Amino acid sequence: MNKTWIVTTETYLRQIKSWSFLMLVLMPFLFIAFTFGISYFAVPDAAKSDVAIISSQTALRKSFIKSSDVATTSKYTTQKRAQQATKRGDINGYLVLATKGQRVTATYHGPDELSSGEQAKIQRFLTTAQAQLNLQRAQLTPNQTQALAVQPQFKQRLQKKTASDQIAKRVSFYIIVFFVYLILTTYSSITAQEIAAEKGTKIMEVIFSSTTPRKYFNGKVYGVLLVICTQLLVYLIGGIAVVQLAERSRLTADFWQQNVDVISQVLHNLLSINLLFALLAVLLYTIISAFCGALVTRVEDAGKAAQPVVYLNLLTFAVAFAFQSNPTSPFVTVFSYVPFFSSYLMPLRLINGNATMIEAVIALGLLIVTIIGSMLYIGRIYGGLMLQTDDLGLWGNFKRGLQLK
Repeated sequence: MNKTWIVTTETYLRQIKSWSFLMLVLMPFLFIAFTFGISYFAVPDAAKSDVAIISSQTALRKSFIKSSDVATTSKYTTQKRAQQATKRGDINGYLVLATKGQRVTATYHGPDELSSGEQAKIQRFLTTAQAQLNLQRAQLTPNQTQALAVQPQFKQRLQKKTASDQIAKRVSFYIIVFFVYLILTTYSSITAQEIAAEKGTKIMEVIFSSTTPRKYFNGKVYGVLLVICTQLLVYLIGGIAVVQLAERSRLTADFWQQNVDVISQVLHNLLSINLLFALLAVLLYTIISAFCGALVTRVEDAGKAAQPVVYLNLLTFAVAFAFQSNPTSPFVTVFSYVPFFSSYLMPLRLINGNATMIEAVIALGLLIVTIIGSMLYIGRIYGGLMLQTDDLGLWGNFKRGLQLK
């Protein structure tokens, strides 16, 4: 067991020190940081987007600033100072509020027109203020005033899934599928090429003289598994930091508040048993990649070693996308239990509510049994594969590999 962990440690340290691993881990965060940086400089400063509120009626001005939800500044109280600040670009413009006769008016001054959202907020305030002024003029009794204050009521009783649920499910599916596909492709290629490169040297004879092929193979798999767990841990910690930043940043706070329900559902779908399916899928594909890497006989063929696994991953990826809008299909139901396919199709069913937790556990159990069985079988024939030097082609070596005991 000590020799197994020596191989595990050596494999793990070599992988995490490589530039390919660092770039794979850091690339999403670099992309997010780059996006935030560009957005920060592209979006005007919040203070310069404010609107100054000018009015000779102090109560009207304070009421607007308090209840309108328009981005305002109380720094400028006279029209002259607000006009000068607008010309300097310190503020977006200024709004003059007044009551002329029996009508509340608002006139905006600025280089560019206000957005439709800001205009709607101003109009809502004017409507409320005008209604209050009209009530004062009408001199109604309390009962009449109360009768006029009655508002209509609107309710929704939905029988079908809401649009936000559909968006959350679709986003969750895309994130899981693309994450699994990219990680599988990356680690499959790395593992297959590493095993193939080792086979092209005489070092394997020396290694197998000091430890058994099974222990060496298990150590390789455990090392890659630790690398994958390290990457997932970094993503988890970094994801928490990104979520905290998005909730507080002025660039994304409004978007977050408007879509908090959808985001919560997406995070729930990701941080669930679906993550375990993704982890085990990468482990299974890594084991098969190691087997494929051991089939080649020349270092020059290392690049070809991962092709069978990459093609299989591409096939399952295509199947998942083809059935994304039909998760109740009998094909999806059956193949969601089949290893290699279950890591894509069972999360699809779970996200859409078409599978129970018991079904997910059964599929997970089958996946774990396949992983253990593959490790036991390949570990038993690993020595023969790595010491095999006859070049029969990839398919010929595959058939010979299956005959080894």
